[in-house]
Amino acid sequence: MDTPSPSSSSSSSPFDLVSSALGKYIPRGGAAAADASGAPDETTARVRVHPNPGAGLQEQILGAVNLDRELRITRSNLDAPVFAGLDVVTGSPFVDLLPPWDVPTVTRRLRQVLETGEAHVARVQRLRRADGSELVVSMSILSAAAPQEGLTVSLIAMARRLHLYAAETAIGTSLDIGETAQSLAESLLAWGDVAAIDLDFAVWTGEGVTEHGQGRIRLRRAALVPDRVWPEGYVTEGDDLPKDASHLLAQAIRRDDAAQAIVIPDRESIERVLGSPKLVRALVPSNRSAGVACIPLVLDGSPPVVLGVAEVWRRADRPFNDGELLDLQELVARTSHHVDLARQHQREHTQVLALQRRLLPRTGGDTVETASVYQPATPDSAGVGGDWVNSFPLPDGRTALVVGDVVGHGLGAAATMGQLSMEARALLSAGLAPDEVLEHLDKTVTMLDDAESGLAAGYSALGSTCCIAVYDPVSHRVALSSAGHLPPVLVLPDGRAAPLAVRPHPGLGAEFALREPFGVHTFAAPPGSLLALYTDGLVEDPAVPIDEGIGRLADAVSTVHPWDVLEEAARWVVSGLSPQRGRDDVTLLLARMIGYRKGDTATWRLPARDDAAARARTLVSALLREWRTRDDTRDRVLLLVSELVTNAVRFARGPITVRLIRAGHGLLCEVGDTGNGRPRLGRGGLLDDGGRGLHVVHRLTARWGVRWTDTGKVVWAVVAR
Repeated sequence: MDTPSPSSSSSSSPFDLVSSALGKYIPRGGAAAADASGAPDETTARVRVHPNPGAGLQEQILGAVNLDRELRITRSNLDAPVFAGLDVVTGSPFVDLLPPWDVPTVTRRLRQVLETGEAHVARVQRLRRADGSELVVSMSILSAAAPQEGLTVSLIAMARRLHLYAAETAIGTSLDIGETAQSLAESLLAWGDVAAIDLDFAVWTGEGVTEHGQGRIRLRRAALVPDRVWPEGYVTEGDDLPKDASHLLAQAIRRDDAAQAIVIPDRESIERVLGSPKLVRALVPSNRSAGVACIPLVLDGSPPVVLGVAEVWRRADRPFNDGELLDLQELVARTSHHVDLARQHQREHTQVLALQRRLLPRTGGDTVETASVYQPATPDSAGVGGDWVNSFPLPDGRTALVVGDVVGHGLGAAATMGQLSMEARALLSAGLAPDEVLEHLDKTVTMLDDAESGLAAGYSALGSTCCIAVYDPVSHRVALSSAGHLPPVLVLPDGRAAPLAVRPHPGLGAEFALREPFGVHTFAAPPGSLLALYTDGLVEDPAVPIDEGIGRLADAVSTVHPWDVLEEAARWVVSGLSPQRGRDDVTLLLARMIGYRKGDTATWRLPARDDAAARARTLVSALLREWRTRDDTRDRVLLLVSELVTNAVRFARGPITVRLIRAGHGLLCEVGDTGNGRPRLGRGGLLDDGGRGLHVVHRLTARWGVRWTDTGKVVWAVVAR
């Protein structure tokens, strides 16, 4: 078998690919020559460039540096004249080539590429020459090709025009307004020592920008480079500029009602314009900064809209010339629309996130303790997704736990998410079982997919998932139905944890051939049990099977102690399991089952005979005396039980179940039978021709309703104590 040569084994590495591309960027008349010793050394892959001094002096030149996992230089190809003066020494740290204030940021980027393998492309960066001058390059960080480990850093020394092009390309790669502002500031650093982006507060929050009245101007610092420790009182990223500073900047750039760039050339002029030591401390980066160029970010329109101000600060020995100001204005003008696109995305993101937060459960009722966590995906995703959870007490004393994941991101997914969440709550409150609710949601998703008549025209929610669990605090049992959702995890009081064996089912809106009845899975959840409902963003990891991700969740939830604060436990579980750079939203709902105490409930089964009402009154009366219920409350409950049992005997067959629950500030009375008729509150006020009807029940109770069971129905009513 032939053994590959060293050159062939490394020919596909990023370092060698960049090195081999050097010849494409040599000006006409130039040549690449080998070392004086003859053939080029394959271990260093150096290319010496001899440009024609009469042409192409501003052409871009590529170079490459290989780094090991400790970020030390292992080899380099920076022999082109444009890189002259860079002190590149094998074995030395790469960050020695950087200005001190850039070291933390660049180190963080380098290690991020090492950990994730995702390339960081086209960062505008300064490199220090031995004589103290600086070289502006476009720097890309790539993972080294196997079998080598480490990184390859490619460098492009650019002409000013190419710098503008590369900067605009880098700025338009994100829809996050903070990252967009940061990219613009990093690009502007090629013209100065410090760059800052101050945005109108309405732009920062995603709102539209209109003309402002005097005194209402507010600027927020969206980006500041380089990344270093700033003196106390200086406005840094995320801070609002002082009101006077915002007003001065706005006045300066809007002279004659037109946005214009301005230059304040020296320190004396700066102090005179700002007018107070406080503003000087807030805006001037250091004593060496003697001049500043303020460039408005203008959105073309009629009239033009000013989104904010870009500021570039320089030392006294580097005054701005006219050519540089034109370049600055051109770069800011080219990239202002990227800022506005990020503003629009921020607005949608904020709206969807507000809806998402609003749908999070506020309380689980007296019989269930709940805690939820919602963590949106990384800002560079397409937008907030359609994950939602909810928990709410049902009118009949049970508690509903719902989790869903709507397909897609953004406002279309949010609108569908809100509709499904509210519809599920309404149907569950009306007494429908979890499987019946899913049948209705399935029809809703199918209807919404109709682009002509659907409420979300142009957006498809087919394949969305949902899981509904209803907890009975008396029997301590849970009825659960799922439509394509991942199985919940149940932790029993003894600490055993496992995902529930829920029968798989297609998602909502599946094709007709795939549709089948939704199943109901019923299981015991003794007091102290913990139920975890979640969305796939919490357990999905491309590197491991989904079953392993669910197993990790079960292990994490099993460590939650019964005395732990549930909100803190939920946050701890999410922080330990969610990926560092998630592409999907993460949602978790923890529900700790409490239930009713044994002494707060009583159940009787009575034959459907004429004396059933009298028997029920006797049993209930004795219990109410034991509970020391007030006389007026006892009278109302006895009359209510008599009416409900009498109607059950008349219109149903089989045994009758009477259940009384002492809950909070009321008494919950339930009467179950085997009938399937639906009691209605009629206009005549009578349940039937000979009875007093539901109007008596309606007057006696705070609220009442009906829910259906596998064997019949239950009429429930609440009487205030």
